[in-house]
Amino acid sequence: MYRFLLTPRWLALHVVVLLVIPAFVFLGRWQFGRFEERSANSERVTANIEAAPVPLERLAAAGRPVSEDDRFRRVTVAGTYDQGHALVVRRRPQEGRNGYYVLTPLVTGPGTAVIVNRGWVPAGATADAAPEVPPPPPGQVTLTGRLRPSETEESSGIRERPGLPPGQVLLINAGKIGQGLPYRLVDGYVELTEQQPEAGAAPAPVPAPDVGSGGGLNLAYGVQWWLFIGIAVGGWILLIRREVAERKAQEGSESSVASKAQTTAN
Repeated sequence: MYRFLLTPRWLALHVVVLLVIPAFVFLGRWQFGRFEERSANSERVTANIEAAPVPLERLAAAGRPVSEDDRFRRVTVAGTYDQGHALVVRRRPQEGRNGYYVLTPLVTGPGTAVIVNRGWVPAGATADAAPEVPPPPPGQVTLTGRLRPSETEESSGIRERPGLPPGQVLLINAGKIGQGLPYRLVDGYVELTEQQPEAGAAPAPVPAPDVGSGGGLNLAYGVQWWLFIGIAVGGWILLIRREVAERKAQEGSESSVASKAQTTAN
C-alpha cells in the first residue's frame, strides 16, 4: 500500500520537506536572535534617555571613541561655540521635509572641543543653495544633550562622496571633521536638547529616537517560521493520507467491478 512513497514524485516531495524543515528552524532562530538583540538595544537606549544627565567628561574625552553602551546617554557640557568651523550635514530629512543638521564645535577647554548637533534646518531653494542657519549664542553656554558615537558608512548606511559644497558633510564623523581643526575633538558628538542661555532663533530640535517595540516584530516572525514547520509536516502527512485513501478507494472500486463481472459471467 505504501510503496508509492518510493516513486520519483514522492521522493522529490520528501526531499523538499526535509530541506524546508531545517531552513525554517534556522530562520526562526535567526529572528529570535534579532528579537533578543533589538530588545536589549531598546532597553539600553530607553534607560540612557531616562537617566539623569552626567558631565560629558565622565563618558567621553578628546580622541576617545564614545562607547556604544553610552548611545543617547544625556550629558551636560559647558564651553564656547566656534562658529568659524561650523558645518551642515546633507540629506537629513525631518518630518517629511528635506534638510540639514547644523554642527558647531563647542570649545570646552584649552585644545579640546566636542561637536554639537544644534538641530535641523530646511533645505534651500536648490540642492546647491546654502540653507539659512541661525547662529549660536555668543560667549559661554551650558547645554544638555544626547551623546552619540561618530557616524560611519557602516553604521549609518550613508556613502561618502567627493565634491560637496564647502562647509557641508554627509556623515557626523568627528575623526574626519577634526582634521585640520586647532583643537582635539571628542570622537563622537552631542545632540542638543537644552541650552543656557537660549538662542533667540535656533534650528529645530532633533527628535528623540523612536525605540519602538524593541524586537516585537522579530519575535512574531520567529514564531511564524516555526509554525511553517508544523504546516509543512502536517501538509506532507495529509498528502500521504489522501493518497492512501484514494488508492484504497480505487482498489475497492476495482474489486467491485471485478466481482460484478464474475457474477455476470456465472
